[in-house]
Parts: sequence; structure tokens; C-alpha cells
Amino acid sequence: MTAISFRVLGPLEVIVSGRVLPLGGPKPRLLLATLLLQPNVAVSADTLIDVLWPEKAPRSAAANIRTYVHALRRRLAEGSADVAERIQSRSAGYTLSADADELDATRFQELAARAQKMKPEKALALLTEADSLWRGEVLEDLPHSHTWGSTVARLNELRLSTQEQRLKTRVELGHHTDAIVELRGLLADHPLREELWEQLIIALDADGRNAEALRAYSQVEQVLLDELDTEPGPRLQGLHTRLLAANRHTGSRPVAPGPNPFPICQLPLDLPDFTGRAEVVGDLVGLLRQQRASGSPAIVVLSGAPGVGKSSIAVRVAHELRAEFPDGQLHLDLGGTSPSPRTPMEVLPEILRALGVPDPAMPRTLAERSALLRSRLSRRRMCLVLDDVGSAAQIRPLLPGAGACAVLITSRTRLPDLAGARPIDVEVLPDEDAIRLLAGIIGNDRVRAEPDSAAAILKACGYLPLAIRIVGAKLTHRPSWTLRMLADRLRNERRRLDELQVGDLAVHASVTLSYDMLPRGAAQAFRGLGLLGPVQFPTWAVAAVLDREEADGVLDVLVDAHLVELVSSDANGQPHYRLHDLLRVYAARQGEVDDSEDDRRAVLRRVLEGYLCLATSAVARMPLHFFGQHTVGGPDGWQVPDADEVVGDPLAWFDAERRTGVAAVALAAQWGLDDLAWRLTAAFTPYFDLRGHQADWQHTHAIALAAARRTGDLRGQAIVQRNLGQIHLYQDAYSDAVTGFQESYRLFQQVPDDRGAAIALAGLGSALRISGRREQALDPSLEALHLFQRAGDPHGEAVAKIAIGACWLAVDAFDEAERWFVEAYDLCALIGDRHREAHALKRIAVLHQRRGHLTEAREQVSRAIAIFEELGDDHCVGYANQNLGELCLQSGDLAYAQLLLVNSFSVHRRNGDRRSEAEVTDLLGRLHQALGQPERSRGYFERSLCIWRELAADNEAAAVAARMNGLPRLGPARKRRHIASA
Repeated sequence: MTAISFRVLGPLEVIVSGRVLPLGGPKPRLLLATLLLQPNVAVSADTLIDVLWPEKAPRSAAANIRTYVHALRRRLAEGSADVAERIQSRSAGYTLSADADELDATRFQELAARAQKMKPEKALALLTEADSLWRGEVLEDLPHSHTWGSTVARLNELRLSTQEQRLKTRVELGHHTDAIVELRGLLADHPLREELWEQLIIALDADGRNAEALRAYSQVEQVLLDELDTEPGPRLQGLHTRLLAANRHTGSRPVAPGPNPFPICQLPLDLPDFTGRAEVVGDLVGLLRQQRASGSPAIVVLSGAPGVGKSSIAVRVAHELRAEFPDGQLHLDLGGTSPSPRTPMEVLPEILRALGVPDPAMPRTLAERSALLRSRLSRRRMCLVLDDVGSAAQIRPLLPGAGACAVLITSRTRLPDLAGARPIDVEVLPDEDAIRLLAGIIGNDRVRAEPDSAAAILKACGYLPLAIRIVGAKLTHRPSWTLRMLADRLRNERRRLDELQVGDLAVHASVTLSYDMLPRGAAQAFRGLGLLGPVQFPTWAVAAVLDREEADGVLDVLVDAHLVELVSSDANGQPHYRLHDLLRVYAARQGEVDDSEDDRRAVLRRVLEGYLCLATSAVARMPLHFFGQHTVGGPDGWQVPDADEVVGDPLAWFDAERRTGVAAVALAAQWGLDDLAWRLTAAFTPYFDLRGHQADWQHTHAIALAAARRTGDLRGQAIVQRNLGQIHLYQDAYSDAVTGFQESYRLFQQVPDDRGAAIALAGLGSALRISGRREQALDPSLEALHLFQRAGDPHGEAVAKIAIGACWLAVDAFDEAERWFVEAYDLCALIGDRHREAHALKRIAVLHQRRGHLTEAREQVSRAIAIFEELGDDHCVGYANQNLGELCLQSGDLAYAQLLLVNSFSVHRRNGDRRSEAEVTDLLGRLHQALGQPERSRGYFERSLCIWRELAADNEAAAVAARMNGLPRLGPARKRRHIASA
């Protein structure tokens, strides 16, 4: 029997014989998930409809569910025929059969139950096995339905109880250290769970960490007070009493701090024009006050990019808290970014002298000086500002060990190894704060006089406070300058860093301090990333820059140094990063100094080859079979390791990388990598087609065609010309479309490439038919079929047969059209081409409509819509909705027709499809005519008539004009209102 595993404890998966099966679009996955949450039980169609369409179900919902079940069975059959039979239709609904060991949720519950009856060693093994079945949250990759609520809640509660039992057992068996680590992690997610706190305190005490156990009790006491306004339960209180009794012999009285008649204040001037940061400053002030009241030291690390304003924030906070720390404020510049950072041994005497330790009493060793500092600070309430720290090791000996002192640390690098410190990342200024800072320096009047130029200046500065202060100082000392003049000078990236300096302030010099601290590999990666332009980039791009399989360590260095920032993660869980604009400009300029042009071009080639590798992999995994050529030959160039894992959900990958992909095409052409320019364009075209991104399609293809011509690559030119013909066809530029397809056909014949030539001919036939040249359209469609058959491409054959049928339908030869449509449908079903199958169904629906069989037409187009929705093809859903809307209009279902037609109108407007827009506005005119609303009807008819005339479609324009003439005449006042609304 075939081994199968259904997995819901994490992302939904079905594994057959070790292979993860593709499950299709969101709705089939939701349906399968609902069945798996109630295995071996009939789930009603009403329940499934509620899950799949929580807001409003379509009228075809029941038929769509049957289609989704059919699709799921087909996909399960890819693993094994007997697996497909697991989903059965019953009178009460649908059932999925699964044994207890085949479904991870059932297996988990069984293991947890068995563990309750076992001795500790065996129970621990079972509980660990049960916990390992969880790969994340229940069905975390799907939107949850309220109908799942009780089942999911029960599984989550059982998971937490099982984790508690497992950790309790580990403590009983003496595995204290590991249990403590896991308990702290669980408490971060479940801070109100008293059972977890109890186990943590027991584990700490059993591990000999009595003081930490008492501190943990104080934490839970505070958490319960803050969150629930209650106190720990009897078991925790009893545990606390036992801890205190055991700890009584080590107790000691706190030493009260003595008076300090000479408070110290070494703080620099608080900037008079300090702007923004209200939330950060407020949080820090509140945190330090709270920590001071608790009597324990507070340590905060402010880290961020060069010039982001870390020191200004630290000084502002220290000034605001002067009253809270009456013993004084110390300020020390550690010189962490200088060539010779100050060592603790040389800094400690400076601090101790400020605290009253004379030179004769100064200890000689580092350990003794550090101990003396801790002793002095333990009796004082002081605030220490340690500025420009290079590493945690540089300041560990300078930190207090007890007492109510506060330490504010600024650093360009994160200090994750500084125990007990609260990290705060300082970002650039938001728009409003940036404009206020500039106005505070140069005056509100100048900013108000040229708001657009002020915004351009701030954008060029990347909203970096240091850069804004530099441009502000320049403008202040140059009152005759307009803001536009400076904005124009900053627009040139090659000169921007030179402009951003005044006196001893310079962005270039500030960034250089951070750059010089980088290890060699990180510096090389930083320069290479600067070549990519203002885009986000994934982790693998750093590896490509360095020509390695992985470079996570290098990326961590750049992130910790705040030279690269994490922006987000895509739907596949892949993180994306960026360089701040000024850092990118610096990196690119430094690359011109340190790297040859050939080296930089080689770096870019590897990165762009990586994008080509992933785009090609994503297209191969898309649920649609793209009608065109998007790859040439096998994989070559730099390959991204685990490419299939990176793209995961291919459409989500394309969504995340769309802007970067468009920029990559232009970058390839700019650097003379013409082969990559047209290949990248071809690889992204299936996605542009599916999502309707026609502006990106045209922009990239204009670049790609020029690049392919420069290389003299006939195949590349043929592919790009075919795609240009298709986009022209979508935009109703029929003459240009015909020219593009004809040129593509000519080039493919020269290559030679039968399949490519057939694709071009199929497009040519469509362009001729849609533009009204129906008699000329049949021959290229028949020739395309012949070439597809010769090339052995059944998907192309199906397309050609649909096109031939459309030619016959256009001349009302219904029987001949039906023959070709049915042949196309049968072929699609045979080869599993769901997308073409839906197109065939849509054509069959139109045929039924033309014959007057409206019920059969609605059934077929509803099936097509279900498939398009399953595949995530919103573009085709819009067109099919138009067909269904017209059918509803003809059958008198006017409310549903209006909903469908308005949705289609939005799709056509977004895609720039003028012909379809004219069709749907004509239908909306007829709809409002049927509703007895002549004014709105006339508005739609006039819009449709205007578009048809622009397209020089005389027959269609005449038909719309005739419908308009049948409307009642408008009076003068009503006509004026109508014109205004239209």
C-alpha cells in the first residue's frame, strides 16, 4: 500500500512515497484542510461553502466545489491512484479517509495520550516525538475559517499541555539546563501561563540557581499584576515561600546610597533643534525610570547606521533624566569607529577620577579597576552615556553590577553579546520629522516657498539626520540659493556625496569610518551590493556577489553594522534587504576605486544569472502552461543553491521580485550584458501575462529587443517580437500586433524553430480574427496546428484547435466550431492542461450562448471560472466574468449580471484592454436599459461608442449607436445632468 502522510500541524502538505504533492490554488487547499480537520467524517457542502467563500458565495459554489474535489483527486492521483480515492462524495457531503498514523494531528493526540500512562523515560520519548510533529502553527499557510475555531483551539491547547508535560518530565529526570532554555522560550509566547513559570522556578532551583529562581517569581508576580491585576496562585506562592526559606541564610541588607554634594554633569549640549524621535525618547525615559525604581541597573544599546542620530537621542534622554539620577551624568567617547578605539584600561581611570578616586588610590589591574567602579556605582544613581562603542568587550568592564544606575550606549553595530542590554534600532527620520528638522534649520518660509524641492532634497538625503543637517547648514550660509538649485545638484548620484559635506561634517567621512571596520569579505560584498541600484535584494545575492554557495555570515556582519537593513520577508519566507540610498551611493563609488570594471561586471553577471535561474524555476512551477518561449537551453551561469526551495510558491516569488526583475533588465543592458537583458525579460513574461502587468511588459521588452539585436541573437529577437505582438494585441493595437507576430514568425523560420514559428502564427491568427479579418485568420491557425504537431507540442495543439474553432464561430459555422472546441477540450483533459481546458470551456460556453442554450452556457463558463480561480489567474477570471455577466443579462438575472460586469469593467480598465472595455460598457448600457434607467444607460452606450470609434470598429460602433437611438430622448436639464455624470 502506498505510504501517505497528511500534515496540518504547520503548512498544509500531502506526502506520498516521500514526495510532496502540489495541491493547486488557495480554494482547493482550503477544502482539503477542512476535510483533514474532520477526518473520516462527512463534511457538508454548506460547511465547505462557508469556508471557501466566508463573505458571499457565488451562485456556482456547489459546482465549483465539485470542480475543486475533482482537481484534488487528480493531484492526489499523481502520487498514487489509490490515494485519490481517499476523498469520497457522500449524500451528507464529502469525506476524507485517513488512518491514525497517516494524519499528523491524529498521531500527535495518540502519542500525547500514550505518554500519560508511561514511566518518565518512555513518556519523555513519546512526548518529544509528539512535539516534533509540529512544524509551525496549525495550517499556518492558509486563512483560517471560523468553522475551524474549536478544532484548532483544542489542538493548540493540547500542544501547550504536551510541551508543559514534556518539560516537567525533563526536570524530573534532571535535564535542568535544556529545560530552562525551552521554558524561557515558551514563556516569551505564553507569559500568563502559571504552570510554565512554576516549572521554570523549579528547574532553576534544582540547578542551584536560587537567586534566578527568586527573580523569576518576581517577574511572574509583576506580569500577572500588570496584565490581569491579580497575584500568583497558591502553588506558585507556596513555591516562593519554600525558596525564601532556603535562601534565608544568604540574605543581606541593602546599603543606602550616601549623599552626593558634588553631582557630576559631563553631558554635551542638548541640540536646540532636536526634532522628532518622540516615541523613542518617550519609551527610553519611561524604561529608565521604571528600572531605576526597581533598584537594578538599566543598560540600553542604541544602534544604527552612520549619521542616523544615535548620539543625539542618547544625549536628549540623559538630559531629560537629570533629576532621576541626582548623582550625575557621565559622558565618554569610546572612539569605536576610530583607527584606535579606546581600551577599558585607559577609560576606567577617567571614570574613577570623576567619582572621586585619586590617582594614588587607582588600582593597577583591569579587574581591580572594574571592581572598584562597580563598587562605587552600586551606591549611586548615575547615568552613563558611552558613545561610539565598537564592541561589547570594549565596555563590559565599565558597566555597573548593582544599584540604580542607567547606561546609554551608542554603537554603529548591534551588540547581541552584551548580556542584559536592551537593544534599540534607530531608523532614519519619517517624512514629517525630516521636513520639520530642515525647516528648523533654514526657516519655515523657505520650505513653504518650495515644498517640492524640499521634498526632493530630503529624498536625496535619504531622511538621514546628518545629511539633513549638512544641507541645512549649506542653505543657511547661502541665503541666495533656492532649494531647487540644491535639489538639482543632489539629483546626480555621482556628485551627491561631494555635495553632502560642510565644514567638518561629511556623510562620506562618516560612512568611511564604518566601511574601514569591515572584514575584507564584508567590504567586498558591500561594494558589490552597491552596484544593484535602489532595489531590495535576497540573501543569495550576497553569495552571488562573492561567488560562493552561501554568505550568511557576511550578511550578518553587514546587518549588525547597520550598512544593510532587513526590510521584509516574502510569502516564501525569504528575507529581503536593502542599502540606504546614501550608503548605496558610497558603496558604488568605493567599488569604482577598489574594483576593476571587469570585476564589477562579473559581479553583476552572477547576480543577474541568479535571478534568471530563479525566474526560470518559478515559471516551471507555475500552475499555468505559458503559451510562449521563456527559456533557451539548459541552466547556465551562476545558479542559486536550492532554487526550488527559494521560489516555493512561484507567484509569491514573482510578486516579491517584480520590481527588482524590471530593474535587473535595465541594469543588464546598462552594463552591456545584453544576453541576460532579453533572457530575463523572457523569463518574467509569463508572470507579467498572468498578473496583467502590461506597463512592465512593454518597458522590459523595449530594452530586450534592442539588446537582442545588439547580440545578433535571432531566437532572442523572435521571442521578444512574439511577446510584443501579444501585448499589442491585448491593447488593441492590431496593426502593430500583426507586424510583431509576422516578424517573429520570420525570425523563427530562420533559426529554425517549428514550435516558435507555430506560436507566432497562432498569435497572428488571433490578431487577424479579432481585428475583423476573419477569412485571413484561418490559414495561419491551421498552419500553427501543423507545426505544433510536427514539434510534438500537445499544449500548442490545444491552443491552435481553440483558435481554429474561434475562426469558425466568428462566421457562424457552429457545428464546425464545436468539433474543434471539443477536440481541444479532450486533448487538454488528456494532457492535464487545466488552463487550456478552462479556455476551451469558455469557448464552448460562447457557442452555447450563440445557439441560444443559456443554461448550458452558464454551466460551462462557471466551470471555467472555477478553474481560473483555482489557478490564480485573475486576468482570465475577469474575462470569464464578462461572459457570465452577459448570460445573466440575457436570462434576466440583472442583479448578478451587474456585479459580474462591474468587476470585469475594473479588470479591463486595469489591463488597458480597450476592446473588452467597449464590450462590457455596452453590456452595462443594455443592463441599465433593462432596469429602466435611460440616463445611466446612455452614459455607458456613449462611452462604448467612443471606444469603438477609436478602434475603427465600424460594425460594433453601428450596433451601439442603434441601441442608443432606441432610448427615450432627454430634456435639456436632464441632458446637462447626464453629461456631467458621464
